[in-house]
Amino acid sequence: MSDATSLRDHFLISMPHLQDRHFAQTLTYICDHSEYGAMGIIINRPAGILVHDLFEHIELDYSRVAIAPTPVFNGGPVHEDRGFVLHRNDGRKWLSTYAVTAEISLTTSMDILESLAVGEGPEQFLVALGHAGWGPGQLEQEMRDNSWLSCPANSDILFRLPAEERLQAAAASLGVNLQLLTAHAGHA
Repeated sequence: MSDATSLRDHFLISMPHLQDRHFAQTLTYICDHSEYGAMGIIINRPAGILVHDLFEHIELDYSRVAIAPTPVFNGGPVHEDRGFVLHRNDGRKWLSTYAVTAEISLTTSMDILESLAVGEGPEQFLVALGHAGWGPGQLEQEMRDNSWLSCPANSDILFRLPAEERLQAAAASLGVNLQLLTAHAGHA
């Protein structure tokens, strides 16, 4: 798969007719996409817990810094017991980091959470439990089936907008109002 056809560093915008309980009304950031499949993180579905709740659960002391009430996200139905941190690159190295782009990385090692707990982590980050995954050709077929719209990712949408505004903001970047789209797919 060429870089021109890869959806890495793109948003997947679920179409209104997509009824899958894991992906209905979601915005997913694609971290990797190749002939072997695709992997992404849903970025607009809060898990109902905050980052400091996660720190308590994994017994990280965060008492030395004031942590804003930051949600943890349901990143997808794969490996829901694992943590994934999307963050802006700031030059620091973590034990298990994948550079999605020169600007954005995905880290899965505990050292980034330990740094966040003491106020020394990346300034812009998103913590998710689980991820979304597609086998070879699966995402391409779902795109042909009109399950998704895609657009280049935008780090302001990813890190700065409230979760409930992200889906429509990504659609608006394409000039699309999701409320005006029909919930029924059709093919001419």
